[in-house]
Amino acid sequence: MSFATRYLETRERFNQAFDGFFLWLAMRFRVLVIEVGQLFEFALGGVRLFFTKPYRFDELIVHMEFIGNKSLGIILLSGLFTGMALAYQIFLGFRLVNAVSLVGPTVGLGITRELGPVLTGLIVSARAGGAMIARIGTMRVTEQIDALEVMGVNPIQYLVSPRIIAAVVVMPLLTGVFDFIAMVGCWVICIKLLDMDEAAFFDRTYLWLEPYHINEGLFKAAVFGLFFAVICTQRGYTTKGGAEGVGSATNRGVVLSMVMIIALDFFLTNFINMYYNIFGLHNGR
Repeated sequence: MSFATRYLETRERFNQAFDGFFLWLAMRFRVLVIEVGQLFEFALGGVRLFFTKPYRFDELIVHMEFIGNKSLGIILLSGLFTGMALAYQIFLGFRLVNAVSLVGPTVGLGITRELGPVLTGLIVSARAGGAMIARIGTMRVTEQIDALEVMGVNPIQYLVSPRIIAAVVVMPLLTGVFDFIAMVGCWVICIKLLDMDEAAFFDRTYLWLEPYHINEGLFKAAVFGLFFAVICTQRGYTTKGGAEGVGSATNRGVVLSMVMIIALDFFLTNFINMYYNIFGLHNGR
């Protein structure tokens, strides 16, 4: 076989592989656009139906209790040790430059703006989001949702809408609890264990930590609650394939929710900072 023939064959295989890659990429992009559109339509319908008669306020309270109250223990535990670990690590770094008095406000800013809403979102999406998918998915594969439709009950209004609204309402509350208990952990480490000056701790924290920093984290938490509730309920509602399908949907839904929370945090941070700069609310911090 001559060199020219081998060259042409190699080039043909390369062109086929190159075309196949871009074809695969285009197909994946098409699937992504379709899934995003389906999620948006599902979310819009779920929110709209909650404010349509018959109202499901009793279901809202039930799901707020499930998402909020039953997540409180793990939120308290996670927040306490997150605040303690972060305070100690920041203390070790700031001690090198003789700036240990800034440990309190640094932990406060990091917790209220970033770690509080993100960790709360990850914890709640894993615990409550997985349960949402499993419950709704089980109802789908056992035809209970079909039975609701036969009885004249809108399954999205009954199963989906209260869960979405409950997540949006409860997530900022859980984030507030996480922020508070994390600062308690920071105080324990700094004052009780590291023997820092308590007056300086509170004075610097009060000086640097503004209400809009806390509000930024609470806003993020509400957005995270909306996204993970929509993703998890939609995954459960469209489950197929029996018990195996429920397990697969639960796994994909929880992973997608957690990745979405981390990605959204980046975009929301930049969006909020742009908003602060436009309206002059940043004050250089």
